[in-house]
Amino acid sequence: MKRFIACIAIATLLAAAGCKQGDTPAPAAKPGAAYDSGGSLKGDFGPPQGKPIEAVLTSPPHVPPPTGRDYPAKVVVELDVVEKEMEISEGTTYTFWTFGGTVPGSFIRVRQGDTVVFHLRNMPDSKMPHNIDLHGVTGPGGGASSSFTAPGHVTRFTFKALNAGLFVYHCATAPVGMHIANGMYGLILVEPPEGMPPVDREYYVMQGDFYTTGKYREKGHQGFDMQKGIDENPTYVVFNGAEGSLTGDNALTANTGENVRLYVGNGGPNLVSSFHVIGEIFDKVWFEGGTRYNENVQTTLIPSGGAAIMDFHVEVPGSYVLVDHSIFRAFNKGALAILKADGAERPDIYSGKEVDAMYIGDQANANLAAVGAAVKAEKAGELTVDDQIEAGKALFAGTCSTCHQASGEGMPGVFPPLANSDYIAADPAHVPQVILHGLQGPIKVNGKDYDSIMPPMSQLTDDEVANIATYVLNSWGNPGGQVTKEQAAEIRKVKPANASEGH
Repeated sequence: MKRFIACIAIATLLAAAGCKQGDTPAPAAKPGAAYDSGGSLKGDFGPPQGKPIEAVLTSPPHVPPPTGRDYPAKVVVELDVVEKEMEISEGTTYTFWTFGGTVPGSFIRVRQGDTVVFHLRNMPDSKMPHNIDLHGVTGPGGGASSSFTAPGHVTRFTFKALNAGLFVYHCATAPVGMHIANGMYGLILVEPPEGMPPVDREYYVMQGDFYTTGKYREKGHQGFDMQKGIDENPTYVVFNGAEGSLTGDNALTANTGENVRLYVGNGGPNLVSSFHVIGEIFDKVWFEGGTRYNENVQTTLIPSGGAAIMDFHVEVPGSYVLVDHSIFRAFNKGALAILKADGAERPDIYSGKEVDAMYIGDQANANLAAVGAAVKAEKAGELTVDDQIEAGKALFAGTCSTCHQASGEGMPGVFPPLANSDYIAADPAHVPQVILHGLQGPIKVNGKDYDSIMPPMSQLTDDEVANIATYVLNSWGNPGGQVTKEQAAEIRKVKPANASEGH
């Protein structure tokens, strides 16, 4: 024991001597990176000054302007609970429960030290009572215990914004998971007293996982599936409440040379987000929505019920794809958005073509309007072959064109052609069968041998399979014909001997 103590003492003396010999001291922490905000014990917590201020609330993806104040104020927030039916995907509707009529709910922006008077109004036509739990509130339930609101009623409570940061809010009425899964979440930004560093553009993006009775992209109205929620098996994982909500005409925009800030939340209720922008690197990430930031980040984790702030500078024009990098969620459940940057090319930084439609598929479009039109026509009993061809063309672009090409010519020696195909002409039922079950083993098409693997596309709904098959049959010199939703359902039930397992 004495020997051990002596060794410790010698090591301590040597370390002290080493320091005295002129070792370079550790660099001082950068402001903001290791900044001690003092949390709720430090801030501009004086009484509210001036007249009460009506909070500016914005719908996603928009963000209210900075508060622009150097003093605390009394801020009045009025937020409505609205239950409404909206599309979660083209041709697929869902009854959302919302804060402010959108998913996510309205963005709220206040300043640390503000006294917030919060009014929650539940619309008279709502079917359920609701409340609100704001993670930026210090007090029982984050306000939930003070805001239980029946349909047609309004409640009010007041809180002091003690901690700066980006915070999630959500409904906390039982069953809590169901209320959140129906879209009841949003973000509140509590600015630090000095405000956020200025940028050129700010956007509001929030991920959520949804649990429908039907499968992904199954058309018509879909209900909530509690068991899927309990099993944490979502049908959809989307940004801002719907597949395609931030694509096409609704894509986020920027110009080269600008600094962009994303306020990103994750409503859950279950999944953790691996948030990534393809083709960009975050210059700064205020991780977990707090006051410290990391730099030069590729992908950041955002827990369910958490948030993060990301800044990046746009150097190169093109389409930047926002994804949950748990990548099946992006391409098979809907967690995909686009930021379109305009400006002069920068070959000194990047040389190459912009992300093309085959990479991100039909999700690059504002919507699948032809698919929705086919759904409406089927409901009305007026579905025609032409309707199916138009819908199938849109779906083919996102599902099949990467390998088979938009022209149907395939890739020589690798993927057989669909154009003028004798394999299709011999039996048109091959088309829906191969879509649903894939194909493995050698085949001969137009006199040439192929032995690649076509994976099954069993995630497609029966109407999607019917529409794609009908499009293929009526394109590129093929024999024509029609595949119905019912025929696709029957073909799905029977697995052929040469079906593919996908590898």
